[in-house]
Amino acid sequence: MTSPVWHPFTQHGLREPIPQIARAEGASLWTKDGTHFLDAISSWWVTTHGHCHPRIMAAIAEQAGRLDQIIFAGFTHEPAETLAAGLIAMMPEPLAHVFFSDSGSTSVEVALKMALGYWVNRGAPRHRIAVMESSYHGDTIGGMSVGERGVYNRPYQPLLFDVTALPFPAAGAEQATLDALEAACTGDEPLAALIVEPLVLGAGGMRFYGPETLAAMREICMRHNVLFIADEVMTGWGRTGTLLACEQAGVVPDIVCLSKGITGGAVPLAVTLATPEIFDAHYSTDKADMFFHSSSYTANPIACAAACANLDIWREEPVRERIATLTERQALRLAALAEHPAVHGARQAGTITALEVGDANGTYLSAVGPKLAAHFRAQGMLLRPLGNTVYVMPPYCITEAELDAVYAAIASGIDACG
Repeated sequence: MTSPVWHPFTQHGLREPIPQIARAEGASLWTKDGTHFLDAISSWWVTTHGHCHPRIMAAIAEQAGRLDQIIFAGFTHEPAETLAAGLIAMMPEPLAHVFFSDSGSTSVEVALKMALGYWVNRGAPRHRIAVMESSYHGDTIGGMSVGERGVYNRPYQPLLFDVTALPFPAAGAEQATLDALEAACTGDEPLAALIVEPLVLGAGGMRFYGPETLAAMREICMRHNVLFIADEVMTGWGRTGTLLACEQAGVVPDIVCLSKGITGGAVPLAVTLATPEIFDAHYSTDKADMFFHSSSYTANPIACAAACANLDIWREEPVRERIATLTERQALRLAALAEHPAVHGARQAGTITALEVGDANGTYLSAVGPKLAAHFRAQGMLLRPLGNTVYVMPPYCITEAELDAVYAAIASGIDACG
């Protein structure tokens, strides 16, 4: 019998198997019949400390028995207040205001609307957004508009707004990106904002660029009074080796998007952090100047309680040491794979490793992708290649033995499919 469920990023016509996961713990997943999978990509980059972390599960259970949901327009609650204060304490100054939403895509929508509203409320409207080629910022209309145009969003082109696209700062070609940004900032139509995935472009193929380039882009934006938005939905919460990727460039954005690991990956939640200048542009006695955005589940108390537990883990447990250890262990295993003749572009940013199998210039629809994915499933690995790009982004609790199994599966997949 065919399931009525329509899965994301899934071509059901290929009739590929869809395992039903019944239980999870740490880096392990089990199906209903007991088949074991190792989660090597943190279940789409969300699970930081491991599945079903006891402290986060306990916080969810306790909060669920006290307050499950309350409208957040005109009301507040303790988990949201505690979480906002904790986030501001962890974030660099002057990020001082927290707007809640429920996913990475919506946190980006919020950021874009904040930026445009800022200029309108200041009486100097600006409408153009600059983006980076190969970027991905979600699947809502605004998120798609500021992402790479192509197979992801081709059917929806009539709905998307125009942007200024900057070339990706590939190694040795960084100046072209900076020159393009400078030109965009001084063009006939002033930029409202630049939005970037700092250091790592995730769904665009795990493309990496250096902190020096990120810092230079921020400097250009500051010099031309252009808002700087950092989409840290994937790169945040330690993935690149620091709490935020922007730390490595000494950059403090005007607006930051966070989601995925904010609850340790347990339940959906997102925030968009902004400076007082952004907040103050919407602060008025005129209701027409307010920030017009919300969703029914804004700042859901159960999700906020999970996020508070995540912050406690960061404050009280050696999370940064675990990240450093995982980074070192990944580097050793990646170096061994990089010697394979079918491997191209082996690279690493903190706990993220990536490489291309076969074609050094493959695409998301590369034929080797489904073959690799099938091989990994058969090996009991949750690895989801981006075309022929294989990447590893495991939870920080993964053991050395489990990492060995992950990289052994990748090596055998390269031999079988590369």
